[in-house]
Amino acid sequence: MAKIGLRMLSLVKLTKMAQSGSPPHPLAKDLPLIFLGEIPNMPDHGVFIGHKTGRAYVGYHIADFEELGPGEI
Repeated sequence: MAKIGLRMLSLVKLTKMAQSGSPPHPLAKDLPLIFLGEIPNMPDHGVFIGHKTGRAYVGYHIADFEELGPGEI
């Protein structure tokens, strides 16, 4: 399993949002997300739950996220 910088059950945000002029990222309307953990047989990919909808997002690159800071919660 890869080393990851996110703690399980932490609130996270995307660090790589869509470029201007491109369609919005599919997760943009459901941020922040709750990080559930890395998929063991799919290293560097995680399972996330949308904070607003409860929808599950599976297989996104963990490196594209970071934990919310104290002022963002």
